[in-house]
Amino acid sequence: MIISTQNPKVKFVRRLQAEKRFRRREAAFVVEGTRWLNELVNQAHPLQIVFYTEDWLQNANHADILQQVQTPVQVVGDAVMAVMSDTETPSGVLSVSNISPMPLPKQPNFLLILDSVTTPGNLGTMLRSATAAGADGVLLTPGCVDAYNPKVLRGSMGAHLRLPVHELSWEDIREITEEMVVWITAVTHATDYTTINWNAPSAIIIGNEARGVGEQAVGLANGRLTIPMHNDTESLNAATAAAIVLFEAARQRRNQ
Repeated sequence: MIISTQNPKVKFVRRLQAEKRFRRREAAFVVEGTRWLNELVNQAHPLQIVFYTEDWLQNANHADILQQVQTPVQVVGDAVMAVMSDTETPSGVLSVSNISPMPLPKQPNFLLILDSVTTPGNLGTMLRSATAAGADGVLLTPGCVDAYNPKVLRGSMGAHLRLPVHELSWEDIREITEEMVVWITAVTHATDYTTINWNAPSAIIIGNEARGVGEQAVGLANGRLTIPMHNDTESLNAATAAAIVLFEAARQRRNQ
């Protein structure tokens, strides 16, 4: 059992939780909780190590999950788990896994592109919505919050294991979407999102909640869409707007 917070493994996890550059250098990320561990095992996603507390292991279901882990496991004291955790109330199990994003389809039909989305909670929610709506992938432009930020991972509810999530340059995004109709959100001089033919290969760009989409997004777009709102409402939360459009596209594709 690890009981010292100065243990090298503990320090390694703490750096992964706190530093994007360290996560990229080590090609590893940290997730917490039984649900995440179960997802990693079921998806056969490459794990590096699993840390758990004795109290967590008392649950018979937890013991069964741990027996399926093919990589090293390590019991730690409660105080050590608290130090490694990014949450106020640690769940008792923490997994270190490889950053290994799913590949994009060669000819994607529907993509969500996020332009400088900086709020971890919003990004996590968008990834979760894109997965549920059946998007082919999510592309993150330079300036977005790290897809493997602990808060993003908590909000995504396992989306990284079911959905291609890639951080790309605008040049790469332009190449991927050159055969697609690319839409940006706008308030005026825009098409109602429900009248758009989402069965055609399409991409939607959602911008920063405060500033909207940037010049690169505008230059890439073929059209502007709007979500009609009542009572002079100026705007929606970015994650809410993304979900509305994603599920309209999913509805049309389901009924084609």
